[in-house]
Formats: sequence, C-alpha cells, structure tokens
Amino acid sequence: MKLELAHDDDWLPICDTEALTPGRGMAALLPDGRQAALFRDRRGRLYAIDNRDPFTGAQVLSRGLIGSADGRTFVASPLLKQRFDLETGRCLDDDEVTVAVYPVRAG
Repeated sequence: MKLELAHDDDWLPICDTEALTPGRGMAALLPDGRQAALFRDRRGRLYAIDNRDPFTGAQVLSRGLIGSADGRTFVASPLLKQRFDLETGRCLDDDEVTVAVYPVRAG
C-alpha cells in the first residue's frame, strides 16, 4: 500500500507503507520545499508531522525516537529531546510550541 499525505487540498503519494520501519522515522520532501517526518508505530498507525524542530530550526524530527506517555504517541527530537505528540503536533514539554501535522492514509 502507498502512504499518502494531504497537501494543498489533494492526496500526495509519498512511499510504500512497508518502507516505514515501525518505531523509526523517514523524511519526505514536499512539492513546496517543506519536509514532512513520517512514522509508523509498532501498532501500524501512520503519522506525518513537520520535520523542522521549532527549538533549533533543524530538519531532524524524522530522526527522533518514538515513545508514548499517558497514552499519547510522541517523537522526541534527537537534538534537545523535546517530545511532540504525533497526532496533534503539540510539544509535551512546552504548551506554547507545536509543529504542523499532516493527515495521512494508506491507499
């Protein structure tokens, strides 16, 4: 199956879902030059958030570690370790910071 990401009112095919290793991320370059961090958790759920770490400006969230806290799946930035909820984009360590979340589907 293909992972598709909602972008500019359309579905953009990104990669085969099997290309995503559970628990690890992958970066994808979007047509507008932004990057998305793609994840598949160990239950098979798919996520996509902005790849840019808002604390450092580096495109690194796809290299972060996936975990869970209070039933929420998150990725921890590999640089300063802030955790971002993969469903909402909210930073679990600073309520004033969020990253963009992209709807995804397997089609």
